[in-house]
Amino acid sequence: MSDLSHPDCLHYDAATGWLMLGDADSAWTELQKLAPAARREPVALELEWGIQAERRDWAGAVAAAQQLVELAPQCTFGWVHRAYAARRLERGGLSQAWELLRPALDRFPKDPTVAYNLACYAAQMGREEEAWSLLQRALAVASKPAEYLCLALTDDDLKVLWPRIHSLRPS
Repeated sequence: MSDLSHPDCLHYDAATGWLMLGDADSAWTELQKLAPAARREPVALELEWGIQAERRDWAGAVAAAQQLVELAPQCTFGWVHRAYAARRLERGGLSQAWELLRPALDRFPKDPTVAYNLACYAAQMGREEEAWSLLQRALAVASKPAEYLCLALTDDDLKVLWPRIHSLRPS
């Protein structure tokens, strides 16, 4: 958060606090008090995404993540969360989420979260073999593959892969 100066850092902290308390509307009100330049800082855009997601304002969440992708394309957060929100748009869906996130797989080949989320989308689109391949890729590049394995075994998006995932777990 070092990118923000006074008083923007105070409003940012207040917005973060409201969001942690579960009051996304108050968090949004506080975030609106940031100066226009501060609102375009990556930390502020990440917070905006979180607020919009909590409010189930998926169009707002996509917009915040899109700005983040444009301003900080090296940050996986924007790519992953833009797709996540797009999946939930009224006119969005899995294929839109896939199309938005797929370029990140080449851009961030060692990021397990990108491969994992694409595995979820592929599984939900009925592309089981592609989902399995992507999940294996996520596990191969993860610093803690056991955490991703445990997550995959509770993720309904990957339910079709659960029998295969169980076969990977040590007995």
